[in-house]
Amino acid sequence: MMDRLTSRIAEMASPVVVGLDPTPALVPEWVIMEALEECGATPEGLAESYWRYNKAIVDAVCDIVPAVKPQSAMYEQLGVPGVAVFEKTVKYCHEKGLLVIGDIKRGDIGSTSAAYAAGHLGGFAACGVKVTGFDEDFATVNPYLGTDGIKPFVEVCREHDRALFVLVKTSNPSSGEFQDRLIDGRMLYEWVADKCVEWGEALPGERYDGVGAVVGATYPEVGRKLRERMPKTCFLVPGYGAQGASAKDLGVYFDADGTGAIVNSSRGIIGAWKQEKYAAYGAEHFADAARAAALYMIKDLRENALTKHAGGAV
Repeated sequence: MMDRLTSRIAEMASPVVVGLDPTPALVPEWVIMEALEECGATPEGLAESYWRYNKAIVDAVCDIVPAVKPQSAMYEQLGVPGVAVFEKTVKYCHEKGLLVIGDIKRGDIGSTSAAYAAGHLGGFAACGVKVTGFDEDFATVNPYLGTDGIKPFVEVCREHDRALFVLVKTSNPSSGEFQDRLIDGRMLYEWVADKCVEWGEALPGERYDGVGAVVGATYPEVGRKLRERMPKTCFLVPGYGAQGASAKDLGVYFDADGTGAIVNSSRGIIGAWKQEKYAAYGAEHFADAARAAALYMIKDLRENALTKHAGGAV
């Protein structure tokens, strides 16, 4: 699956993943009000507005990006109706030819970890009933519990041709409280990186193994070190745009031929209609603003992150 992602990135010349993270602040008021009028002022009505918002954005960007990344918490806060929209969104994205990275950041052990993996990446059968769960192509996972928490995910990925992105060095300001601790001569994130390489060997790929790494764009020097340390690991890179990282920071995350990383933008794309740069689109044409922002990001990465590589980028 990881090789499939990197192939899609190369085919589309687009190392961009769009985060589908709807909130009431990002969904235009007219979308919310229409849904509430039709479905009632209920969680179901608000969830319906999220679905309409997602669908419009997916339709607008599906031909220019290889993948999307819905953050499960944005849906779970609505309860069952929100979870249903998460599932509906994943299915629709697959219908539109997009790969789906489930941003779930799960981390547990034993049967609980196996259940998370089955629910999001594989499925299971019981009493003659086949359950496929949410059926994402990738999931983000938290490695804090060590191999016991990751192994069940790896096993499900091997069985169902799925892949993972493990949190290694995250983009948030306080990540260093734990991740930058020096332990026996190595930063904690370096210990995690080395384990990711080890876990990835159980999911070998042609170019990149099936265990990727989340490495924040806000720490480019760390990105440089980890790129050298993890030659067969694909990076999922959050932090571009809204969190402060620019395309010029990101060249170090890619391999010499411009592969090996996919860069996320969530509110920078799906909330583009609220930015001064795209204000002309207005709330009515929020999806067109999202497409314009995605095209700008693709161009920005090509010109400022990838031009240093041989062949001039993906």
